[in-house]
Amino acid sequence: MTRKRDVVFGIFALLIIGFLLYTAYSYVQRKTHNDLAKRIAALSPRGGPPETIEGLRKAIALYEDQIERNVKEGAQVGVYWKILAIRLADKGMHRDALDAFERALQFTPEDPTLYFLIGDSASVVAASTLGFSGNSGTEKEHYTRLAETAYLRSIQLDGGYVKPLLGLGILYTFNMDRAAEAIPHLERYVQLTPSDLKGMFVLARAYYMTESYDRAIELYDRIISRAKDPKVKAEAQNNKEIIRNLIYG
Repeated sequence: MTRKRDVVFGIFALLIIGFLLYTAYSYVQRKTHNDLAKRIAALSPRGGPPETIEGLRKAIALYEDQIERNVKEGAQVGVYWKILAIRLADKGMHRDALDAFERALQFTPEDPTLYFLIGDSASVVAASTLGFSGNSGTEKEHYTRLAETAYLRSIQLDGGYVKPLLGLGILYTFNMDRAAEAIPHLERYVQLTPSDLKGMFVLARAYYMTESYDRAIELYDRIISRAKDPKVKAEAQNNKEIIRNLIYG
């Protein structure tokens, strides 16, 4: 009986010691957190977030290492999502690419390249919508609007970035029947990339659709004078003759 009583007493003593140690540890943790909170709050005259530049510097210094680490990790994650999205788009998996681009935007919401790439993928999805689900019209409109919004945002973020200018011009001219709205963007594109024949063809098409026939013919003449590929010259000449026949009969 004595031995049994000693064992019970020993277990009881261990439980008490464990409880005391846990209580002490919890107290230290709470005190540490409270002290840190007080240190930050003390930097402000009203006990809230620091309002002065010096106060902010002191507060940030408390967490500087962790903040820097989080920023770097976040930026790297954004890069990974962007790379994944580009690879998916290169393989023609544009719906999956759009999901990845959306994730990338969470980390770099003002990257004009991202918006251009979203516009391109959304344009492809809109053009390839066949209506298997029975709502092709709504789905096509959704992705067309997404492409337009993305291109416009890219242009807004970087007015000298030429790719979204062409992308939006193509979208307006061939997908949305809004050639008049395409012309300013395409003219800007041709101005910035005067040797790009593709942009000239799209702009000439937009001129044709808006009945600016003389401007279209002038642009086809420019293409003919600059193109080295006989097929490109022939295409431009053929388009020019179509317009001339339309004008003169």
